[in-house]
Amino acid sequence: KSYLNSPFTWVSGVIIFFLFMAAAFLGYVLPWGQMSYWGATVITNLISALPYLGTFLVEWVWGGFSVGNPTLTRFFSFHYLTPLLSSLFVFFHLFFLHETGSSNPLGLGKNSDKVFFHPFFSYKDVLGFFFFFFFFFFFGL
Repeated sequence: KSYLNSPFTWVSGVIIFFLFMAAAFLGYVLPWGQMSYWGATVITNLISALPYLGTFLVEWVWGGFSVGNPTLTRFFSFHYLTPLLSSLFVFFHLFFLHETGSSNPLGLGKNSDKVFFHPFFSYKDVLGFFFFFFFFFFFGL
């Protein structure tokens, strides 16, 4: 099957999924109040379930031995870095997707009269990105 020949496409897609969840979580605990401390404490304590490294990772995420302003400052910076990482992995995902193609998920025989997948969809994506950024640039001014 064709999906078995593209593990990097799947891995990059799963990483994108986790990065979006991380950005959402970091945005959830960003409001600077008592609830932020509770959310940061409860959810990041789940990391402590990892054997051997859990306690160290929790203290690193918190920036000390308890949740405080350094934790929220760190979450604030991570909240704005995770979309950049997500866009990088979206690029990788599209690269691997266009390398193998996704119009044939069952791996059935290809027709020779079809348009080649990679050039057609690559140009279509570049044009789509151009119109997307032009639209937001035009209305952002």
